[in-house]
Amino acid sequence: MAERRLIWLAGGLGLAVALFLLWNLRAPMGFILSLRAGTLAALVLVGAASGAATVIFQTLVANRLLTPGIVGFDALFVFLQTALLASLGAAGFAALPTMPRFALEAGCLIAAAMALFGLVFRKGADDIIRMVLTGVILGVLLRGLAGFAQRLLDPSEFAVLQQASIASFNAVPRDHLGIAALALSVALLAAWRLSPRLDVALLGRTKARSLGLDHDRLVLTGLGLVAALVAVSTALVGPVTFLGLLAASLARAALPDSRHALLIPAAAVIGATILVLGQTVFERILGLQSALGMVVEFLGGLLFLALVLRRPAP
Repeated sequence: MAERRLIWLAGGLGLAVALFLLWNLRAPMGFILSLRAGTLAALVLVGAASGAATVIFQTLVANRLLTPGIVGFDALFVFLQTALLASLGAAGFAALPTMPRFALEAGCLIAAAMALFGLVFRKGADDIIRMVLTGVILGVLLRGLAGFAQRLLDPSEFAVLQQASIASFNAVPRDHLGIAALALSVALLAAWRLSPRLDVALLGRTKARSLGLDHDRLVLTGLGLVAALVAVSTALVGPVTFLGLLAASLARAALPDSRHALLIPAAAVIGATILVLGQTVFERILGLQSALGMVVEFLGGLLFLALVLRRPAP
């Protein structure tokens, strides 16, 4: 039953991809398809990474309300953009080679996340709440520092920063896509291979350890994969904090099964479908009158509030 639903979800993604590529296709078809294929690749990669990362993160922290963004990935990304712009100026920021900048951003995000995990889990991965709270506090600190630096920018530099800080799928360099596709594919495969151990981790740390699972090692490995998935996708297009929450919640609603071997692919497929359909609407119907990332954040925020309000009080 669950496997059949996963196949239907994959078929829905296939239809969304065909709609995105073929809607209102005119000559020169080859050139237009080439442009759309680049955008499509970014949409699928980011959607799949966000959905899978959120399912893993929620399992490790034993809370379906949280997303990897709670650790502060988006705040660090904006802080990096602000620091680069403040130090180089608008002209220097624009002239910065895209590949070194992409590598720097992804590397800094992964390094910061792993430093946080290593610092908090020095005595064992038994204090997830402390890690989450530390990430929240660091995120607030980075947002404050970025906000202070932004006040020192002139209006033209601030406009450049705003453009760089909002998720965009239409201008992703092809060389970035190749590297991101390789990195995210390896991380997604590794995440899927963790599925049986993640199923055991759902029972809780004490029960999982009694069944022979090295829970601490699993948590660190899983969080490392989450860091890689979120860091690379954020460096590729910008932060889309609540996309993963949408994808993970819909995957659990669509599948009557708690096995991660099905939930992780389902969340990845749904995340990609949300972005592909959303971009189709914005490009073909609304004429790019708004930013897809902002709408996804808005809908994800509403879902988060709904989940919080629906959850019974302890």
